[in-house]
Amino acid sequence: MVDLSERKRRILHAVVKDYVQTAEPVGSRTISRRYRMDLSAATIRNEMADLEELGYLTQPHTSAGRIPSQRGYRFYVDCLMDMTGLEPEEEGYLARVFLQLEKMHEIDQIVQYAAKALSQMTNYTSLVLGPQPKRSAFKHLRLVPLDGEQALVVLLTDSGYIKSKIIELPQALSREELTRVISYLNEQLVGQTVEELTLSRLQKLRKGLYTKIDLVDQMLLLLEEASLESGSRVFLGGASNILKQPEFRDVEKVGHLLALFEQDEILGSILEPLQTGLSVRIGTENVLREISECSLVTATYTLCDRPDGTIGVLGPTRMEYAKVVVIMKQMVEKLNTLFSGL
Repeated sequence: MVDLSERKRRILHAVVKDYVQTAEPVGSRTISRRYRMDLSAATIRNEMADLEELGYLTQPHTSAGRIPSQRGYRFYVDCLMDMTGLEPEEEGYLARVFLQLEKMHEIDQIVQYAAKALSQMTNYTSLVLGPQPKRSAFKHLRLVPLDGEQALVVLLTDSGYIKSKIIELPQALSREELTRVISYLNEQLVGQTVEELTLSRLQKLRKGLYTKIDLVDQMLLLLEEASLESGSRVFLGGASNILKQPEFRDVEKVGHLLALFEQDEILGSILEPLQTGLSVRIGTENVLREISECSLVTATYTLCDRPDGTIGVLGPTRMEYAKVVVIMKQMVEKLNTLFSGL
């Protein structure tokens, strides 16, 4: 990427800021009047022409003004973005959100509320990938007796993932034998992730319990079902917010986006935490065609000291990047704190 002079940087910054606020192409007179650059409109116009030639700005056919290109947005995010704080009312709202989150104890409830809050604060669509069952570690099996000769077996992981199954209890099964089976499985499985519960591993567990095979098989079936679940759980907030943006007035374009919002597996794949920290993907940097004209800001949160989920904000490339990034950083920090205490 070509380095830009200080003058070009100031002008590009002004164009991005103005276009984000107005959604209207920006002219040299607008820059001269609003941003006090001590430059003539003619000088600004020449610099904007240079920025267009370098690929940082583009000119719509029907306008004399210019708008940022994808390359311009990328330079802005990487080099020009002002990481200032939020407005006082935004800080107040975020503080109230955090107070509500602190009252919650269920992971899914926390994640859903975070998604709703992100969409309300940014006016974009939020996507939050819940903790992944496959990466969560086995905590324990619990048996809850039911009426007759049945019991409910409950699998619990350290991330709060729960899988349950009703099983048939063999006749004349003593409480001691049942306790021995549960204790053995708990001892063998504690600390292992759900995805490590392979078929061969389950078969070894079966051999270790040579009595009450029918009972053991029912319990192992529960473990096998848990290991096979894909676990992509995506919570959306403000799905309709994207429709309010002028860039998405095309019916076909909106239709593709709304269809995407219904496909958890695909959304999960773009939110899968490939790296820790915060990421900003602009336009065609997103591999999915449906969001190739959008920007997606994501950040990973940790659960039990490992990256386990992602929060994201999806909007037009004409996004308030600085505001979104500040909110995302604070939200991730809060989620990490909350999850470390569960």
